[in-house]
Amino acid sequence: MTAEAEGGTQVEVVRVFTDAAGQWGNALGIARAGDVEGIDHRALAARLGYSETVVVEPPAGGIARMRIYTPAVELPFAGHPTVGTAWWLADQGTPVRTIEVPAGPVAVAATDGLTWVRARAEWAPDFTFHEFDDLELLRTLHPADFDSGQHYAWAWTDRARGTVRSRMFAPAMGIAEDEATGAGAMALTARLERDLEIIQGQGSQLFTRHDPGGWVHLGGRVAPDHPVVL
Repeated sequence: MTAEAEGGTQVEVVRVFTDAAGQWGNALGIARAGDVEGIDHRALAARLGYSETVVVEPPAGGIARMRIYTPAVELPFAGHPTVGTAWWLADQGTPVRTIEVPAGPVAVAATDGLTWVRARAEWAPDFTFHEFDDLELLRTLHPADFDSGQHYAWAWTDRARGTVRSRMFAPAMGIAEDEATGAGAMALTARLERDLEIIQGQGSQLFTRHDPGGWVHLGGRVAPDHPVVL
């Protein structure tokens, strides 16, 4: 599809970290840098209302540069935007090996239907972690319970297999509750020093692999959604 439609700017939308059937996933707005030149990117992200919107420059030499915005702040790195944009660029016929974000270079790979990125765990926002022993109690949490900061709540569903159920609330970022939080998954992986399979939100699925030295691989499935014209 073209970036311009009926005189407006078209923002592409994908859902990141879907389940195996392509359901759920966290919506990501993707704006081409040339289409939003001179536009306030944070205001654009706030208007769209997704947990993150990215502004992507045209790839060159296997590298794409982009910036990441929540409805309230710009982030140096985030997980679902890098995974989603990596998939989208490949779907557009311009796959890349690296996505450059303000925090640093993010390596990209694709394996068995999953899109993977590799980044530093310390690039994630500063989450407050809340571990629950009771899955039912985790389900009772409400965004109104959190009035500041970034909170990652989680519980083991099978400790031996490394499977986790999680939720994330980030009023400091303008996000009441996030459907799927890649950076949170990476931070938890580094904290526990083990690979994880995480179900977050309504049923989004995230995969991680722990590397020594502070590196974490984050993977998931991505599906296209309907573009938005502003």
